[in-house]
Amino acid sequence: MSNETAGNLKNLIVVGDRVLIKPKKISNKTKAGLYLPPGYQEKEEIQTGYVVKCGPGFPIPIPSEDTNESWKHTEDNVRYIPLQPKNGDLAIFLQKGAIEVLFNDEKYFIVHQHSILLLERDEELFS
Repeated sequence: MSNETAGNLKNLIVVGDRVLIKPKKISNKTKAGLYLPPGYQEKEEIQTGYVVKCGPGFPIPIPSEDTNESWKHTEDNVRYIPLQPKNGDLAIFLQKGAIEVLFNDEKYFIVHQHSILLLERDEELFS
């Protein structure tokens, strides 16, 4: 990923329990050497890619102390249950639950956490 693309991704805000995934480049031929037709991988039910950004998580409201006083200014305090994926994880996810987007001529998927089946994490990336 180029520095310009990485810089522009900083401006994106992923909302809620969604994850932004960059699809993994997959070879257009099988292990036996047969070439697959164009678009074959896009029709697969399961896709793989790297987690680029994560949303804050599942929102849970904080109950207010006293709601009887209507003159008090109440703020919408929200806490989040964090998501399991972290930036850099390899995610295997359901294509059916993903939304494909193009950003700076690169393909990404916006995926709900519940559509992610498996994560592979290299702990050395985070140390």
